[in-house]
Amino acid sequence: MKRLHGMDALLLYTETPTVHTHTLKIGVLDVAQFDGEFDFEVLRGLLWRRLHLLEPFRYRLVAVPGRLHHPVWLENAALDIDYHVRRARVRAPGGRRELDALIGEIAGTALDRGRPLWEMHVVDGMADGSLPVIVKIHHVLADGVASANLLSRAMGFTGTAADERTPAPAASPPSAAALLLAAGRDHLRLIADLPRLVARAVTGVWRLWRATRARGPHPDLAGLLSPAPTFFNHTLTPQREFASATLALADVKQTGKQLGVTINELVLATTAGALRELLLRYDGRADRPLIASVPASLDRDPDRVVGNELGAMNVSLPVHVDDPLERVRLTVLGTGIAKEEFTLLGPELIASLLEYLPPALAPGMFGWLSRRAGGTTLQNLTVSNVPGPRERGSLGGAMLREFYSVGPLLAGSALNITVWSYVDQLNIAVLTDDRTVGDPHEVTDAMVHAFTEIRRAAGLPGELTAVTTALAAAPAVG
Repeated sequence: MKRLHGMDALLLYTETPTVHTHTLKIGVLDVAQFDGEFDFEVLRGLLWRRLHLLEPFRYRLVAVPGRLHHPVWLENAALDIDYHVRRARVRAPGGRRELDALIGEIAGTALDRGRPLWEMHVVDGMADGSLPVIVKIHHVLADGVASANLLSRAMGFTGTAADERTPAPAASPPSAAALLLAAGRDHLRLIADLPRLVARAVTGVWRLWRATRARGPHPDLAGLLSPAPTFFNHTLTPQREFASATLALADVKQTGKQLGVTINELVLATTAGALRELLLRYDGRADRPLIASVPASLDRDPDRVVGNELGAMNVSLPVHVDDPLERVRLTVLGTGIAKEEFTLLGPELIASLLEYLPPALAPGMFGWLSRRAGGTTLQNLTVSNVPGPRERGSLGGAMLREFYSVGPLLAGSALNITVWSYVDQLNIAVLTDDRTVGDPHEVTDAMVHAFTEIRRAAGLPGELTAVTTALAAAPAVG
């Protein structure tokens, strides 16, 4: 048995009928050069015979009687491959827009907690002959680093029998007595650790307060726990909409080098410019900085394929500033302050405190919060930037041409922007619900506009490099 850690449990307890806490991983396979026919049947058989390389795909949640502790994982659970690996088809004409629409539909349904928490949808009908694979995986199972490591393992699949193995027999669930005994031991450990944790928390809060007081307020940065109201901060609907776009990674690196900023800072500055465009369109104003929750990994072990070892930094986004270079400068400043605050509080403090979440009360509490009218008191949106593989991979001999990923929407926050770099691409993925924007591609269009604006302001050509290895762009309609 493996017990869910506090952050894992949080991602489980915050799930409601309108707040789905699964993530999406989308790979577009170029099967044109594959020796033979690479289709649904081939991929399903490939996965089944290599399940031992993807251990979390056979994990199933087991609840502790009476909800007296966080659930545990049953490893090597029974798995119905025909349930988990499914056929899907895009509508004609089968381009990026149609694929994005299908991804949104898949994102809008919850995973069955009585089974291993993932689904794979193999997509037919693409006009260019590619074979997209959409993997829906619960965030409780894997964070961004663990998912990237799983992707790396999948790209190590070969078309030979060298790494094939018959799946291990299904394991039996632990008895109620074993679950309760293990829960009791864990609670004794938590009680023993509590005095040290309280001391760490007091020290961290003191350091943070002292640094904040010494720094003083900054008129162009968002204050702590004071996100401005926006059109995308509202009670969520169950439906989801998805949009994607691709920039040339060479353009992004060139722009970052020209301005002396990191790719992460450039992504956040680009997001600020995009949100300014959207706020002016939908709210008629962009007069206050916003707060982006930016995930931060606490464990980048290349062998870790399960669990959540992450924290979050609250970064101020200067959407109220018209000058793109000033937006970049303020984003760099806000990012630096967020990193300092994250370190002063203690990167692992929040994760440690979450171990004490009460399993019997937390789901009801988060369910109530998800139904509250209005926005969130923590952040406006989630923005994530993940450095992906620098070499083009393959799955069983079929080349992985593109890769996109997006995390869940949080209660009161109907916008998640996740950026993954992959070889020569910077792939932008946007998730929202069906009441926030007229077309989710308005958000990806705004990201491209904002990036172009920054390039021009930096003295670089505004014309972007075409990315011929990715699907053709899908501009917003209307």
